[in-house]
Amino acid sequence: MNAPPEYGQDDMAHPLPRTSIVDRIDWLVEQCRGKRVIHIGFADTGFRDEQGRAGRWLHGHLDDVARELVGLDADEAGVAAAVAAGMDAHVIDCTDADAVAGAGLEPADVVLAGEVIEHVGSPGPFLAALHPLCRPDGRLIVTTPNAYGLVNVVASMTRRVEVNHPDHLMMFTWRTLTRLLTREGWIPEDTVTYVPAVRERGDRSRLEAGAVRAVLGLERMLGRLGRPFSADGLIVTARPSRPDDGP
Repeated sequence: MNAPPEYGQDDMAHPLPRTSIVDRIDWLVEQCRGKRVIHIGFADTGFRDEQGRAGRWLHGHLDDVARELVGLDADEAGVAAAVAAGMDAHVIDCTDADAVAGAGLEPADVVLAGEVIEHVGSPGPFLAALHPLCRPDGRLIVTTPNAYGLVNVVASMTRRVEVNHPDHLMMFTWRTLTRLLTREGWIPEDTVTYVPAVRERGDRSRLEAGAVRAVLGLERMLGRLGRPFSADGLIVTARPSRPDDGP
């Protein structure tokens, strides 16, 4: 039996790739333009109406540019609304590998899991379950909040609060997300970061939104200075691993 490796302090420091801050929707639209796309968690449960009013519903933007677009979501109401609007959408729990494989969907050029993995209790099996949806030469794009984005750093210091979606179960850094992708049969190829939009509700929220907007402005400035991982969102693109990739 091989003994587990012994790690030193130097093994804990992982160099970050050179990258830049992008507009999340604009960047994703360009990655999906003219391609067959399967969009996981497309319904944006809990924020669909608000995002639609703000012109920020990602699936609607993808519908304008993708050659073919298929939406998968466990939200029955969201899927029903999409189907009623003439979209190709299916009720599938993508954490269920048998359900994904049994759907018999044609593999896509791009499988997009946008703001989903942080809601999943078992993210490794979730990533593994997506393989049947992706062409051998296709790409998986995962977007998720960045665990060390500045908003929560500042919020914890100034107000002793954590800013998080009520349904989030976990947060990822670049290292933990790319490591998990690799372990589940994906080869990370590219990373960009993004600064999220600010939602405003009520007078108090407007004041708080102003403070958050200032922090997000700082994130953008740091991005221009070569520190893009201060931003509050991560986007990692990966391809399916091949036998010649080695261990």
